[in-house]
Amino acid sequence: MNKIARFLPFLRWFPMGGDTVKADFMAGITVALVLIPQSMAYAQLAGLPAYFGLYAAFLPVAVAALWGSSNQLGTGPVAVVSLLTASSLATLAAPGSESFVALAIMLALLVGIIQLLLGVFKLGVIVNFLSHPVIVGFTNAAAIIIALSQVSKLFGVPMGRSEHFINDIVGVVKLIGETHIPTLLMGILAIAMMWGIKKYKPKWPGVLIAVAVTTTLSWGIGFEKSGSAKVDQVASADVQALVREMVQTEQRVAEVNAEITAKSSQLAVAGKAHGEQSQAALSLKYEIDVLRLKLEDREMENAKRMRALRKMAFQRGSDAQGEGKLFLEGEVPQGVATDGVRWHIRKAKGNELKLAGGGEVVGNIPEGLPSIAMPTLDMSKLGALLSAALVISLVGFMEAISIAKAIAAKTKQRLDPNQELIGQGLSNIVGSMTQAFPVSGSFSRSAVNQNSGAKTGMSSVYTAIFVLITLLFLTPLLYHLPQAVLAAIIIMAVIGLVNFSAVKHAWQAHKHDGAASVVTFVATLAAAPHLDHGIMVGAGLALILFLMRTMNPRVAQLGRFKDGTLRDIKVNPGIPTSEHVVAMRFDGQLYFGNVSYFEDTVLEALADHPKVKYFLVVGDGINQLDASGEEVIHHLVERLRSTGVELVFSGLKKQVLDVMRATGLFDLVTQANIFATEDQAIAAIYERLGDEAGEDLFCAVKPATA
Repeated sequence: MNKIARFLPFLRWFPMGGDTVKADFMAGITVALVLIPQSMAYAQLAGLPAYFGLYAAFLPVAVAALWGSSNQLGTGPVAVVSLLTASSLATLAAPGSESFVALAIMLALLVGIIQLLLGVFKLGVIVNFLSHPVIVGFTNAAAIIIALSQVSKLFGVPMGRSEHFINDIVGVVKLIGETHIPTLLMGILAIAMMWGIKKYKPKWPGVLIAVAVTTTLSWGIGFEKSGSAKVDQVASADVQALVREMVQTEQRVAEVNAEITAKSSQLAVAGKAHGEQSQAALSLKYEIDVLRLKLEDREMENAKRMRALRKMAFQRGSDAQGEGKLFLEGEVPQGVATDGVRWHIRKAKGNELKLAGGGEVVGNIPEGLPSIAMPTLDMSKLGALLSAALVISLVGFMEAISIAKAIAAKTKQRLDPNQELIGQGLSNIVGSMTQAFPVSGSFSRSAVNQNSGAKTGMSSVYTAIFVLITLLFLTPLLYHLPQAVLAAIIIMAVIGLVNFSAVKHAWQAHKHDGAASVVTFVATLAAAPHLDHGIMVGAGLALILFLMRTMNPRVAQLGRFKDGTLRDIKVNPGIPTSEHVVAMRFDGQLYFGNVSYFEDTVLEALADHPKVKYFLVVGDGINQLDASGEEVIHHLVERLRSTGVELVFSGLKKQVLDVMRATGLFDLVTQANIFATEDQAIAAIYERLGDEAGEDLFCAVKPATA
């Protein structure tokens, strides 16, 4: 049974009592009521249509619970991973487009494979490369970026997407004067409701209540106003020309994509037939690269055109001939009656324009389950996605295991990080086959799960079942859910992630940790929307600072304190030392990074004490010895012996002695010069020195005689 349980860890839940089933069922339903609106909000944060959040909230939730080790961890879409998804893919495809969706699903597969491999090969410790201060700095910056990214939806103004997030935010600020007041009021109402319920009625499902009230209100007042028009109906010739240029460019983009696909197929054939470095293959690679550059140029041109169109406001009326026209705001001819609505162009395709004249809502959500299919693998984007997948894998798992550990501390459950990696990996792999984007463990939903009385991971299975029912029967109810409310949900969810006191705490613990946290914070803000760059900078700096600390460990020259112990002479100036013996304590592992520092400190101490005959290394703090360290000690022993100085060791640990024995260093130093404690070593040294050092105050304290 134990062997079976290793592959089917959910068997530990059974048999279940009636109380457990009831508790898990109620917890599962409660979490689902929070998860459904949250998942839709996080899908939009990831740059996907809202309903993809429901797909990510379905099977991944259940799979992670079935194959994970935590009984209460709630998996699904989360803010930080969603933002990392959006930032990773924004430069590869237009957010919300078919290619963007395909890449998000492919990213989920890559994340799942990385996490699964780490779990299978028991490499969960790799997550330690992302130190806590780095994660603290990254999380604070990401929370601020997430909140700012939702401001445009809260005010009902467009937000561009460029290589510089700060510029995008400045663009939103410039459009504040164009705020859609009903949208802003809807967002403020949702925030006020969620904040008030959390403060005064914390057990109530605040997110669900806010969604239900605002969706009903949106339906009742006709919050959404949508329409359509022909390009020919636009009164401004300049706007018509802009739209037609955009449509023509879209057609050219489709043609270039088709060319790239065709030439990629030819390249595969040429590579197999003549080799990757053949003239035909290299020529095709060059042509594909040129086409991709053209594609990027066309897409950037259209992105600029779309930004320009979204800033324009129109009024709808009829011209003198009675034809319906779209007039630029402020250019409506005298005597022309309009419908009183400020229209914006949301989308242009062919000769059709889609118009928005009110607040934005979620809109149509496809009924039914997501289709099950293997993700489409775009090998040309694989290299670009791998680094992002690695970052998301580590950040997502660190978030999940941190939450699981926090809950396990309360429930006294034993966790297996490698099993949790397997669970998270499988959830992303299965999710990628059901059109889901990358997911991870959620702190808020895990807390709700635990506080609702969940006993086993079966609660997450019940959550998935409720999401299934929603997908099958309840999606029409979400049509009128305002986008501003989804933005409000995200803002309220990430407020708790901002924790500057944790950065201060890291600084108090060690200035290097504080520096790593601050640099990660600043780098993440500066690199946005490329958040993976920020966390890589932080992780690299933390590693460099760690190496710097270990390259210069604390070294103390010792003297005899009045109580008989050996103490650092810098901390206790004036305590007795000896001209015959130098004692030095080395606090750190002796490895390639600091062996030269060790050698220099020994030689400097000897230069300051020319009459020394014995040099004692107090090795209680030496935890490890590598080949470089062994080589330096070997040369030091021979060099000092040639000058009449003997190198003596005390307090060496087993792992250090094992290396010395394996390399022959032990025989060179000899057993006579290796002691268990510094007092034993000093007593033996003074016994050898005899009368020469009889009055030396540094010698071992002799027991009082009766």
